[in-house]
Amino acid sequence: MKQYDWLQTEYAELEKAGLARNLRTVMSPPQNTVTLDGRYVVMLGSNNYLGLSTHPKVMSAAANAAMVYGTGASGSRLISGNNTIYETLESNLAKTKGTEAALVFSSGYAANISIIPVLAGENDLILSDALNHASIIDGCRLSRATKKVYRHCDVEHLMTLLSEATGFRRRLIVTDGVFSMDGDIAPLRDIYEVATTYDAMMLVDDAHGFGVLGKSGSGTVSHCGLDGQDIIQMGTLSKAVGGMGGYVAGSQVLIELLINRGRGFIFTTGLPPATLAAANTALNVMRSSSKLRKRLLEHADTVKTTLTKIGYTLLPSQTQIIPVVLGEPQLATDITQALLAEDVFAPAIRPPAVPTGTSRLRVTVMATHTDRDIEHALRGFKNVFSSF
Repeated sequence: MKQYDWLQTEYAELEKAGLARNLRTVMSPPQNTVTLDGRYVVMLGSNNYLGLSTHPKVMSAAANAAMVYGTGASGSRLISGNNTIYETLESNLAKTKGTEAALVFSSGYAANISIIPVLAGENDLILSDALNHASIIDGCRLSRATKKVYRHCDVEHLMTLLSEATGFRRRLIVTDGVFSMDGDIAPLRDIYEVATTYDAMMLVDDAHGFGVLGKSGSGTVSHCGLDGQDIIQMGTLSKAVGGMGGYVAGSQVLIELLINRGRGFIFTTGLPPATLAAANTALNVMRSSSKLRKRLLEHADTVKTTLTKIGYTLLPSQTQIIPVVLGEPQLATDITQALLAEDVFAPAIRPPAVPTGTSRLRVTVMATHTDRDIEHALRGFKNVFSSF
């Protein structure tokens, strides 16, 4: 049918620009090494930072919950999909984050597109970091609030924008805690001081800091020496926690308002009981796993130091996310393919996920990587560098 011919044209344009993407199939558990499209590789593209998705206690909790409660929630939480495991998990999350309460969503994306429109509307102002995650950007759009973007981690620019902002009902500052494609940490203490000075709310997306940074892995807010009571924190259960879902942690009244107005909470089915039980157990393991967090960041330091010595260009990451900047999309995809030939997987990241001209490999390490895994991966990077 001719009315669909444009689909092929648009996809061909993506291919020509080096921006076409395809799905790769992981044919084994998501561990430090995996079988990817039939090839055994060291995995350097996983968000399973602590390896908890295959931790025996976590897997056992999921299996037991499925046997007791079945495979699905069978309804939205406001109708029939709430259960005691949800309540236990949310209590555990609030305890971990140091807040009065928490609310679990089906994903981190759902959490952001739900909470931002609740916090800000047509008569309000949102100030958003230039490199915030796409879910934050979409949440800002859905809110219909006025949005101003401040330069990446530039607190002076943020303060200037706030000082010039008049006539708004409410003001909201939103930032990633750890930036997902750059691996750097937002200057939360300075941002908090600005928020306090200008009477603005503050929302931190802690997806990539939770489980990795802060006291007992509680996240970026704790890492920056701040009290979680005055800062709204959003995060995920799909990264260091190793499962699925998102959450918002904050005051009790905020959570009650989200239950009544958060569209991504109200109009979706609850998560499966096995997913909730796994996340709850993973939280308990995570809090007691200082050795895992230490090993994760030690691996990251080793990889950063060696890649720099080889000659790769890295952004100044402070975390387990290591951006290897290559510039053009095709070069990034070519190097990913070359690394696969060395039995190493490091995914190419291209626009629109990153700004034009900054295509890169997003290298992530895991606490469960062995020293041999790291050595093998770095040898592969060295071999590839000499051929480009």
